[in-house]
Amino acid sequence: MYKTFSALAEPNRLRIVELLSERPQPVGEIAARLRLRQPQVSKHLRVLAEAGLVDRRPAAQQRLYYLQAEPLRQLESWLQRLRPSWGERLDVLDALLNEIQAKPKDKP
Repeated sequence: MYKTFSALAEPNRLRIVELLSERPQPVGEIAARLRLRQPQVSKHLRVLAEAGLVDRRPAAQQRLYYLQAEPLRQLESWLQRLRPSWGERLDVLDALLNEIQAKPKDKP
């Protein structure tokens, strides 16, 4: 899962994952949509592939890149385990904000 976070921490790689969530795409199309050079996109795709987030398959004269679901499922599972503690912390923050807002303001 740390490889997933590391790979997604770079903004262009996150944008590539967002694009591939629409449908599989070739490097050239990803590069054009993100306004990056093809070698840059290829490097980002290599990092995403090493993290297990993308894979490729041949399609005529091209290679289409597509998302791999399993690392994203693992990330979702991890986030689900954290959500209850987030809710508790947000409830405490909400109570504190309500308390601050309820106090009378000092007049200068």
